[in-house]
Amino acid sequence: MRILVIGGGAREHALCHALSQDPDVTELHCAPGNAGTAEVAEPHPVDAVNGPEVAELAARLGADLVVVGPEAPLVAGVADAVRAAGIPVFGPSAQAARLEGSKAFAKEIMAAAGVPTARAHVCTTPGEADAALDAFGPPYVVKDDGLAAGKGVVVTEDLAHARAHARSCERVVIEEFLDGPEVSLFAVTDGETVVPLQPAQDFKRARDGDEGPNTGGMGAYSPLPWADPKLTDEVLDTVLRPTVDELRRRGTPFSGLLYAGLALTSRGVRVVEFNARFGDPETQAVLARLLTPPAGLLHAAATGTLGSFPPLRWSDGAAVTVVVAAEGYPEAPRTGDPVEGLDEIAAEDAPGAYVLHAGTRRDEAGRVVSAGGRVLSLTATGPDLAQARALAYRAVARVRLAGSHHRTDIAAQAASAVPSSPQSPSIE
Repeated sequence: MRILVIGGGAREHALCHALSQDPDVTELHCAPGNAGTAEVAEPHPVDAVNGPEVAELAARLGADLVVVGPEAPLVAGVADAVRAAGIPVFGPSAQAARLEGSKAFAKEIMAAAGVPTARAHVCTTPGEADAALDAFGPPYVVKDDGLAAGKGVVVTEDLAHARAHARSCERVVIEEFLDGPEVSLFAVTDGETVVPLQPAQDFKRARDGDEGPNTGGMGAYSPLPWADPKLTDEVLDTVLRPTVDELRRRGTPFSGLLYAGLALTSRGVRVVEFNARFGDPETQAVLARLLTPPAGLLHAAATGTLGSFPPLRWSDGAAVTVVVAAEGYPEAPRTGDPVEGLDEIAAEDAPGAYVLHAGTRRDEAGRVVSAGGRVLSLTATGPDLAQARALAYRAVARVRLAGSHHRTDIAAQAASAVPSSPQSPSIE
């Protein structure tokens, strides 16, 4: 199977890393990719949000499957262009990707499907926003209706801050605050059959103890030892299948990766948000535990044959991902700094830890340099969370990047085996 992965972040490196180990994959390409994907997949320059350009590249490569990683190409209709060229593609249509592209549309779908979520108001004027803020009270949850790279949400006790964010958005969703820990649950679907993956938890705030601004994600881990073993089945029945069924009923079937961001509240499971693609950094931890070769799974979803695909197999161990971010991230990340220590991690005697590149490139001298806010995802596996976490942080300690920062508490509470006190990252 010849596979083309679209995107250039750590999520795409994680996909390429997993696909490169699949014996069914004979050629692996990534466009545009980064310094890390280039080690396992042939890179190609491409405008990732230009559907005809992506489709032309896929046809020229003779791709048997195109995997679209980021949200922006999906919302722009890249998957539609590839499908129109007769090439199987893992990723929803632009119409179905509105589930992520518009939070107001997602609320509409959830209401129609009976999916539990926070009460919300969609606001287009300052007056409407002020009324909604007053109605819900603090903590205030203010969400930009469109794509914002994981940073379009403000959760604050400060009314002035909430109002300022609402006014900066053309259209805004203001909703009630959901208490309880958050969970990310991915599901692969062909528009009819829905196959859930293992749950994970990510960490949105930039600093330890859930301090600092929201980011695209500073780390993740899987599994969740504190979660109810029946959680996945419950979410499949009450969230994932009803959502897929409603989209199919509307004539816009969702084929690809459906990501449910969940809050485990005192009143039960509630959907915080939907995404239309693999999440970053949860993908890094989840794929590290998947034993089933991924190419066949993604191809089955792309070709409508998921119903006959064998049950997924998972490692009994754990995986932890820690993000190393550039100085100034998320407000104004500095780029162009050399990233050192990567060869030392690769040469580490202890198995289980590896580097996934996010915002990196090679400069004229061939050095790996920073090229984005989140620069690396250090991922490690182990028999349990404590050991996976120790390996991940040992790898983090080898990274040398001027001014970089990372959280030191990823999976700390879960690894300490205190089921009643899971980490509760703030709402994205």
